[in-house]
Amino acid sequence: MDEVLEQLKKGVRRFRSEVYPNQAHLHAQAAINEQRPHTLFIACADSRVNPNELTHSAMGEVFVTRNIGNMVPAYGEMLGGVSAVIEYAVTSLRVRHIVVCGHSDCGAMKALLNPDSVKDMPTVKSWLTNARAALTVAETMHTKTEWRRELLSVLAEQNVLLQLQHLKTHPSVAGAMAMGELTVSGWLYDIGKGQVSIAEDGERGFTVVE
Repeated sequence: MDEVLEQLKKGVRRFRSEVYPNQAHLHAQAAINEQRPHTLFIACADSRVNPNELTHSAMGEVFVTRNIGNMVPAYGEMLGGVSAVIEYAVTSLRVRHIVVCGHSDCGAMKALLNPDSVKDMPTVKSWLTNARAALTVAETMHTKTEWRRELLSVLAEQNVLLQLQHLKTHPSVAGAMAMGELTVSGWLYDIGKGQVSIAEDGERGFTVVE
């Protein structure tokens, strides 16, 4: 018996018996109406991060893409799934906001600080180059004598800010922002505290959402 699969099936049964009955009308509407999410949420693939739960969003409100380290390759460098999601979300779905969300205790950020940990994972190692500039900035900031914060936390922040810069190199994003049809923000989610800090577009600092 596949214990993990059985656990997943048990979850499906609970969904069918406890969750779906109270939301059947929402599912029925969703099945016949086109999705119209207002936000594209670019999150880390970390299993402890749940974008819909974090934003308390209903079905159809948030379009989500996830990858290791919540990375957004600069346009033209690694065209693939992330680029396609961004282009589709902005051009077809016409989302009005894009979030790039990092988090505490991120495995990707730890790997950047300890490259040997991914020496047997060439694909992951290559993917992490999308955050190399953030590592340089974080290390530079951390060497300042007045800086007392943990390097991992500084790196997580700088990575989010870097990915926002990369995001703006995508033609669909640049065009929509120029027309005033799209805004962006960078988020940091502290898993242990259940706390979100946000850097709105143009800001370098993160402000806690109270």
